Amino acid sequence: MTELVHLEIDPGVATVTLDSPANRNALSAQLRGELLGHLRTAIDSAETRVVVLTHTGTVFCAGMDLKESRGAGVSNQGVNEVPELLRTIWTSPKPVISRLAGPARAGGLGLVACSDFALAAEGVSFALTEVRIGVIPAVITVPLVPKVDPSALHELALTGETFSARRAAEIGLITKAVPAETLDAEVARYAGMLRLGAPSALAGTKELLRRAVTATIADDLAAMSAFSAERFASPEAQEGIQAFLEKRKPSWAS
Repeated sequence: MTELVHLEIDPGVATVTLDSPANRNALSAQLRGELLGHLRTAIDSAETRVVVLTHTGTVFCAGMDLKESRGAGVSNQGVNEVPELLRTIWTSPKPVISRLAGPARAGGLGLVACSDFALAAEGVSFALTEVRIGVIPAVITVPLVPKVDPSALHELALTGETFSARRAAEIGLITKAVPAETLDAEVARYAGMLRLGAPSALAGTKELLRRAVTATIADDLAAMSAFSAERFASPEAQEGIQAFLEKRKPSWAS
């Protein structure tokens, strides 16, 4: 089986790369499992000071793999496994930088929101597309709510509208939007700054800054996972997923 996520640990920096361009780096079962495993390895490595989450292909992450969600019952929805993935990024004692050279959609925004820093090329776009296929951005709202401007999140979650990297920075979703040609240099600059910090001081500062949410994040993610799985398995969501895969409008939008 071809690996869909790769890990490379250089002195100080662990790079975790999503490499499933055929399905736009969607969160398939295989990708979720490999991503979680590599993140844990990177975080546990004594050599790692900073984790960089990046991707191959033209898309950072398209969200859940809808082909796997089609026809699955509540207990078999892959979204049930997403909380542990998000919790691992959010609570990592080592800073995590997301590097986006391509767009993020739906659940992909959860990976971005859990990262300490997210740097995106100016041409990158974002969207919370869940409502347009009959599901709810439940699990990913746990990290999105404390980071994103409330009125902007309300608007974007309800409309599903696509928005730019520049707006993503303005509303707090990402750290900065930069010209595509300087993206790698900016990621390296942030990684370099973070390596100047003492490891235990960085970990303690992260815990301090996120204590209000971290204290309840496991419970929040568990509750939202159950809510989201029920929604993914609902008749309306299954119609939306089927319509998306068949490249047609869902029944309510016809």
